Amino acid sequence: MATSTRKKTTPKSKSSFKFSWGKVLLVGILLLGLLVTVVRYKNAILYYFSFKSKHSSQRQKVEKARINQIFKDHPHHSAGIDISEYQGTIDWDAVDSLEGRSIRFVFVRATCGKNRKDRKFTANWNGAKKFVRGAYHYYRPDENSMEQAQKFCKTVRLEPGDLPPVLDIEKLPKNQSLSRLKVGLKKWLDAVEAHYGVKPIIYTCENYYASFLKDEFSDYSFWIANYNFYVAEIEDNWLFWQFSERAIVEGIPEKVDVNLYNGTPKMLGYLTQR
Repeated sequence: MATSTRKKTTPKSKSSFKFSWGKVLLVGILLLGLLVTVVRYKNAILYYFSFKSKHSSQRQKVEKARINQIFKDHPHHSAGIDISEYQGTIDWDAVDSLEGRSIRFVFVRATCGKNRKDRKFTANWNGAKKFVRGAYHYYRPDENSMEQAQKFCKTVRLEPGDLPPVLDIEKLPKNQSLSRLKVGLKKWLDAVEAHYGVKPIIYTCENYYASFLKDEFSDYSFWIANYNFYVAEIEDNWLFWQFSERAIVEGIPEKVDVNLYNGTPKMLGYLTQR
């Protein structure tokens, strides 16, 4: 018959917790910090969680709140929109303001790649003349950069009062190296600058800017897209900030991108063609 061995039991230790004013103070500071963050970014937090909502009307209501909050935080900055054929046929006589803020500028997509003109460019370019307007080119990384520049220059005629041309780069190449992409971008920028006599602006998202463009294109001005809920203020080195893509504007059938210029309406005028 086998003998059994009884395990020794270890007596339960008494709680070693001791009251400490230091711990109370630390917890209080953390809770206060959390409260301040929630209050400061309440609309942005709601905006973030709204993507889980199944009700588009609720989502749009929260988006309106976010836009209003950013406008409230930037009372002296010029507001504007950017549009393309995807916004449909626009009634430009009805386009005037956005969430109570006057629209000061409009960027219009002109061309895509080496051979495509935006289907609504002519109508939108003429309609946007009532605002400070600018034209942009959607750059396709795997297409010839000089042919893309030529297509833009043939399509867009800038007049006094218009903004500098914009290069929109969002994608990475599939058929060439990153270094070759940068060479192509620089060729486009140089060709367009030579044609219009003004340095172009570069549009991209913040991650693309930080990862690929910040160092080698530091002598250019940037228009940055960043919709993150925790970003509530325009950065000093952003000439323009695109902070929403879901605004509703009277006269425009589809939702619109919203932008801030990093300056007043008077400063915006200094940026335009002479």
